[in-house]
Amino acid sequence: PPRALGPPPLGPVGAAPRAEVRPCPEERECSVSADTVLAPLRAALDSCRPSVQKQVCSDIGRRLTVLEDAWAQGKLSAPVRKRMSLLVQELQQQHWDAADEIHRSLMVDHVNEVSQWMVGVKRLIAETRNLPDA
Repeated sequence: PPRALGPPPLGPVGAAPRAEVRPCPEERECSVSADTVLAPLRAALDSCRPSVQKQVCSDIGRRLTVLEDAWAQGKLSAPVRKRMSLLVQELQQQHWDAADEIHRSLMVDHVNEVSQWMVGVKRLIAETRNLPDA
């Protein structure tokens, strides 16, 4: 067959390259604790409470509890745990677009694992981004 296609693109056009944080250099099992991810997410939720509707905060809180339960029951794969750890790091550094990108990749690659609680994380990213001091 003719080779009409060149090499694959190097990434999105115009996107600034960002250093990828890899907590585990090898493919071995990564021990990210639930608290490492959930504590910052709950802190972000607390910071939203004064300016976000109570019903929205309650929904996000419920979904974080679903995430916590899934984590505690060992229902989350290592790639999901790693990416959630990265997402939280981006959120803490107020890298909203990077956090959104990780959220999207999790929804695409691991929809069955994350669909019940990821909507809450996405909403939390959006609400945290909209805070007055952000």
